[in-house]
Amino acid sequence: MPAPRAREQPRVPGERRPLLPRGVQGPRRWRRAAGAAVLLVEMLERAAFFGITANLVLYLNSTNFNWAGEQASRAALVFLGASYLLAPVGGWLADVYLGRYRAVALSLLLYLAASGLLPATAFPDGRSSFCGEMPESPLGPACPSPDCPRASPSPYCAPVLYAGLLLLALAASSVRSNLTSFGADQVMDLGRDATRRFFNWFYWSINLGAVLSLLVVAFIQQNISFLLGYSIPVGCVGLAFFIFLFATPVFITKPPMGSQVSSMLKLALQNCCPQLWQRHLARDHQGACLLPDQRSPQPGASPQEDIANFQVLVKILPVMVTLVPYWMVYFQMQSTYVLQGLHLHIPNIFPANPSNISMALRAQGSSYTIPEAWLLLANVVVVLILVPLKDRLIDPLLLRCKLLPSALQKMALGMFFGFTSVIVAGVLEMERLHYIHHNQTVSQQIGEVLYNAAPLSIWWQIPQYLLIGISEIFASIPGLEFAYSEAPRSMQGAIMGIFFCLSGVGSLLGSSLVALLSLPGGWLHCPEDFGNINNCRMDLYFFLLAGIQAVTALLFVWIAGRYERVSQGPASHSCFSRDRG
Repeated sequence: MPAPRAREQPRVPGERRPLLPRGVQGPRRWRRAAGAAVLLVEMLERAAFFGITANLVLYLNSTNFNWAGEQASRAALVFLGASYLLAPVGGWLADVYLGRYRAVALSLLLYLAASGLLPATAFPDGRSSFCGEMPESPLGPACPSPDCPRASPSPYCAPVLYAGLLLLALAASSVRSNLTSFGADQVMDLGRDATRRFFNWFYWSINLGAVLSLLVVAFIQQNISFLLGYSIPVGCVGLAFFIFLFATPVFITKPPMGSQVSSMLKLALQNCCPQLWQRHLARDHQGACLLPDQRSPQPGASPQEDIANFQVLVKILPVMVTLVPYWMVYFQMQSTYVLQGLHLHIPNIFPANPSNISMALRAQGSSYTIPEAWLLLANVVVVLILVPLKDRLIDPLLLRCKLLPSALQKMALGMFFGFTSVIVAGVLEMERLHYIHHNQTVSQQIGEVLYNAAPLSIWWQIPQYLLIGISEIFASIPGLEFAYSEAPRSMQGAIMGIFFCLSGVGSLLGSSLVALLSLPGGWLHCPEDFGNINNCRMDLYFFLLAGIQAVTALLFVWIAGRYERVSQGPASHSCFSRDRG
């Protein structure tokens, strides 16, 4: 009995599918090969990205450039923020001009060229070629009082480095917004379940790249050489580019279909500001006087399709926007969770030679150290373990029992786990402050800074990292699947870009809330601590985040319920729904 054939999606004009040899049984095998190539490219690209960001502040703060701490931190924040906020640009370019295949290929090429700037400036001859000679610090009169202002010197090589980092951010954001949907295109013929599984393994590949980067690249950069450490990301991008080109014969490539973003904006203007729209039409006398048959034909979707896709977009965006508070919670693991961990007792684990480790967590009076970058591995390891378990055991079991939740239901569950994570972090912070207020502290040296930590072990943070990792599996992965599958086909690149952009907005809102609460009178304003948080009320900050997440989770459940009811209605079966990816 022949094996059942995979369901084929209707072809797009100009779409190229791989030519299989005569007699070969195997669209499924070739689709899996294409999907595997995309996953490998993503893993290498993420390894390069995390290899660039892991020690960027340390690199700029080193004797190579002598940037001040706040200058180096600002450059890293600009790079990270731009790598998220520029994502819609790459998606729009792919939809309108390039197509996803060419957008990914050109982005990887730009990635390769821009990433070469970092190792090129890691040795003296390269720095002098790109940046000129480092200016010597000017000698001036002594400051008459400790309160007199000191002007920060202009950072050395700033224009070149900022230009390179922004090009890197554009390339990384374009790969992020286009490779996700391009990979899903490769397995779409295998059915909705194959698409869901692809997003599971896509996220798994991201975290595998992060592990390789944090374990190997960050360690080499800290302890051996920045030249070698930043050459490895360049090699990863080069290998990813080669694999992507090598796998071209098995890829399904689709031409740019034109983005309907401009049409969406016109429809939004027409609905929201009808008087302004009438003024705009009044200016276009020539277009208003011509009959429809006399106008030059415009390529693209018909007005009816524009209206249908605009209605789909209006339904999708509220779902994606209500995920922003979740991203505020999610990015705490890279900021306040780490800060809280530095004020908990870090046990002695790894014997090390202090002369070989430049940045380490060192318990005072001990010869044992923990490399700093390795503290971020807890969440990554959780994802690496749970994604295969979910894909191979949990999801098939729920599918057989017809209990597999929808993407929106999974996202609501992810918000719940994010809520519990910050609640657990707040309770732990209350307990930590209880020890601090009773003068039960342990002195702990981190780099050149001495912290007064509570005698609670850092392992008490495992529950909150575990919960945020579980929330990532239920919120972020189904969020990617939802953005891809529900977006109109001509706007998939832009919608995926908006999804990643909104995650960056959540990170910026979280840091803005920290800055607001750090003002005089705020919960996080404790300047007398000199870097410690023992006189701050970070527990109240965590509970505030939990309250914001709880309120928006209830709003999300209401919006998601309306969305699913409308999607199951008669309108969802109209001919325009076929334009969805």
